[in-house]
Amino acid sequence: MASYYYLISSLPELSANEEMPITYDEFIAMCEDNVSDKTLERLKNLTLDSTEGPLLKKWSGFYTGLFRELNAQRSAALGKSYQAEYEKNPESTQIAQAAITAKNPLEAEKLLLVRQFEALDYYTGGHFFDDVCLFGYAIKLKLLERQSCFVKEKGEAEFKRLFDNVQHSVYNL
Repeated sequence: MASYYYLISSLPELSANEEMPITYDEFIAMCEDNVSDKTLERLKNLTLDSTEGPLLKKWSGFYTGLFRELNAQRSAALGKSYQAEYEKNPESTQIAQAAITAKNPLEAEKLLLVRQFEALDYYTGGHFFDDVCLFGYAIKLKLLERQSCFVKEKGEAEFKRLFDNVQHSVYNL
């Protein structure tokens, strides 16, 4: 437990509105001498869909429910039915609706990231120097890692390319 105090207090703060202060590999390197072999292995194999480990069942329920709700609302907007069964949650419905009505996909992703961080803060509340806190941090880092893949300029270029293709198709009708 004493090593957790040092480890967790030496981790840089994570924010949904800022870049990753460390990489996931750097995080794992910091954990190597401070956590059990079992915990280290779980951290090394952690994905956003993981369900085994402290906090992960709660997180997985939230994360899966949110993305199923997003898919259901997107399907409805396209006039299609959504076949997968899931437990509707008013919070997920509200978050998904806000993401769908965002002015662009990047803004939607940023909104989702903020709400996911808020959920993790709720799930880790009261845990400061234990596995729940550590896994909450790891998931946040994974979310930031995913977010860092989005490049505004590439997204705008792809949107322009797709829009030009649609315009070209319409003009050729």
